[in-house]
This record gives sequence, C-alpha cells and structure tokens, in this order.
Amino acid sequence: MVQIGYTMMTEQAGPRELVGHVVGAERAGFDFSVTSDHYFPWLESQGHAPYAWSVLGAAAQATERIPLMTYVTCPTTRYHPAVVAQKAATVQLLSQGRFRLGLGSGENLNEHVVGGRWPAAQVRLEMLEEAVGIIRALFTGENVSRHGVHFNVENAKLWDLPDVPPPIGVAVSGERSCELAGRLADLLIATEPEESLVSAFEQHGGAHKPKVGQLPICYDTDRDAAIARAHDQFRWFGSGWPVNSELPGPAGFTGATQFVRPEDVADSIPCGDDVEAVVEAVSAYVAAGFTEIALVQIGGDRQEPYLEWAQQRLLPALRDL
Repeated sequence: MVQIGYTMMTEQAGPRELVGHVVGAERAGFDFSVTSDHYFPWLESQGHAPYAWSVLGAAAQATERIPLMTYVTCPTTRYHPAVVAQKAATVQLLSQGRFRLGLGSGENLNEHVVGGRWPAAQVRLEMLEEAVGIIRALFTGENVSRHGVHFNVENAKLWDLPDVPPPIGVAVSGERSCELAGRLADLLIATEPEESLVSAFEQHGGAHKPKVGQLPICYDTDRDAAIARAHDQFRWFGSGWPVNSELPGPAGFTGATQFVRPEDVADSIPCGDDVEAVVEAVSAYVAAGFTEIALVQIGGDRQEPYLEWAQQRLLPALRDL
C-alpha cells in the first residue's frame, strides 16, 4: 500500500507553526513527514524560511510516531558534509530512529548566500557524490580524514551516534542523478511522477528501495480561492528543475513566472476540495512506481482545515489505492 506523507513547507510558515502542523499531521494519520530546507522562499508571497534543522529537533520532541525527513538538504555549499552528518545523527537520536536524510545537489536560491560561485550541474553531482561518501564514513563512528576534489575533512568523528544511522535519500531529475542515487542511496526522491526516473534508479541498484515523490495540492472549499492562492505562492512549481536550480532569489522566480496564468496552475495542481482530483494525481505517482507520496498543502495559514479534511475524507480515499 502506498504511504502518504505530510510536507512541512518551511517557505510558507514560521518555526512554531511548522511544529504545530506536523503534530496535527501525526494526529490526522499521515504515514510520514518531510521538511524542506531553504534559506529563501521561492516567492516573496510565501514569506518564510526558518532553519529547518531547528524545526526538525523541535518536531522530534513534539511528535511520537510520524517519521521525519529532509526533502532535501544540500550537503555541498551552504553546509559542509561533515556538519550535515552531525546534524542528521543528532536528529536520528532525538527522534528515536524516525529520521531519514534526504540529500540533493541544491538550488542557487539557497546556496548563493555563502558567496561562492554556483557550479555547473555536473560539478554539483560530483560534489554530492563526494559528500555522501563523507557522511556515510562519519556514520560508522570512525575518525575520518579526507582530502578530496571538493572537500577536506580533518580528523572528524561523531561522538553521538544512533544505533541505526539515518537512511540516505538522493533527489533525482535525470539519468546521471538516477545512476548516483541507485548506487549510493537507500531511497529515491523526486518531484515528478516520471516512470523513467524510477526505472533508471532501479537499473543502477535501486530495485526494492523506497521511491518518494512529492505532490502540491491546494485545499479550500472555495476552488477559486484555492486557485488564486496556488498561483500566488506556487506558480514556480511548473518551471522544471533545470530552471528552478539556477535562479538566485525570489525576484528571479517572480520574473520567470510573470506570464503563468491562474488557469495554468489549476491545470497542474489539484485545487479545491475534490478528493478524486487528488486521488488521480497521486495515482500517477503510484503508476510510475513510487511507493511514498508527500503532499504539500499550499498556504501556511490553511493547514488546520486541510488536516481536518485530510483526516476525514482524503486519507481514507487514498488508502484504497
């Protein structure tokens, strides 16, 4: 049976609110949760970007059952991989084994803040591969010293380690990233219901491993209000990863999406309170081979009514998939 997750979207709510939302998601019956890790929102209208790792620590203490996961952290520019390993091990301990470390090659939107150049996509994947190796080495508890192409590690050791290290997921968007994920990761992460991504992941070693997708929706009893909110805050979503990873800030996304119409957003994001529309969108991920789908409710101030609707109507319908 497909697992249905809840997304703590750090770009659209403050830290205390996010923790309250995931507590509500656990109560509503979601199977797992994921958390974005941003320094900037995509668009200014979203309005937030708290530190995801503090939110995760608080969420680990405030919840009891629901799994936690980064979706995703970039361990190459804004964070050094040795620091990511320490953070992940700590959250795994705080959550008593409920944490998964989702990693990706990052977006200029968040990584530019440290002042370095933004590498080409191929270089970013090389950096990600090297970072995964460092993180896995530190998860063994041994002293690690490495002098690689992109990173140096000097006599590093994690002193607080969980009995079971966090599983590592890698976000994919094409053949090269699928090859890397299949070879190095414990699970696949993607934002599109593309069967080709699942197939490539499995061909490179990912068979029988979890495949986690993500789907934005915009619940509201007023469909027009839902479409307007989705257009205001999420019209960037359809630009595709090659574009989304390169733009440096919210102003860039505003310019890139200036000609996206509300009806364009409504065509790609389920809006309103039609359960069947969401079931149909989730079914596309299931048909592509995904085993878990994390839903994003658009609008930080619309989580409580969404969670009530999800508990009463949406999740029971999705259980039948």
